Amino acid sequence: MSSACHEFSRYAAEYGSRNVIQRLVAKKLIASTPNQPKQIVDLGCGNGTLYSLIDWEVEHFVGIDFSAQMLEHHPLSPNVELILGDFNDPALFETLSAECFEHIYSASALQWADDLESVLKSLASLNTPISLAIFTSGTFKTLHECAGVTPLLRSSDEVIAMAEKYMDARFEVLHTTLEFDSVREMFRYIKRSGVSGGRRVLNYAQTKQLMEFYPLNYLEFEVLFILKS
Repeated sequence: MSSACHEFSRYAAEYGSRNVIQRLVAKKLIASTPNQPKQIVDLGCGNGTLYSLIDWEVEHFVGIDFSAQMLEHHPLSPNVELILGDFNDPALFETLSAECFEHIYSASALQWADDLESVLKSLASLNTPISLAIFTSGTFKTLHECAGVTPLLRSSDEVIAMAEKYMDARFEVLHTTLEFDSVREMFRYIKRSGVSGGRRVLNYAQTKQLMEFYPLNYLEFEVLFILKS
């Protein structure tokens, strides 16, 4: 099990109350869809945030996630099919290619792909409209600078360059912030929201020192939207 999967699974029960930014991202993906697709795939569906925001009738919704615990919290319906699967596995895309879908979504998940370029190439090969939201290196920008660590995520330019090799898409970068009542609450959010993917870059002493001197009461987020019709 990867560290990202461990983080999401460990806090699966409370994830819904903490995924404020992820919900904003999913809402923007839904709003960007020019039509109302009936056959949908959601890669990294988690607890069903994107599904819960769809306000039209869907005939077949396939939610895919590598965390069984997260899937346990996804809404169930006769039109919903949940699959325990990993977008890092090429076999998953072979399975998807055998079916016909009208739209593929992925909200706040693909930044943890082991080989993002390979995943983007596989998505493009399906010849299906896609709407992706990928967190990029501007996320936690000040936090990384204060801690003197290299961002874990790829830059938006790097991801765009990868995507442009395989698809003719529209790109948009969203910058937003989330405020907290205290620095302690901020760090608790980082640990339990899943945004960090479970990847620890500071030890306890470093984290404690950073909490004492962190200059902001908010976190920055940077999200790249990739939209292909």
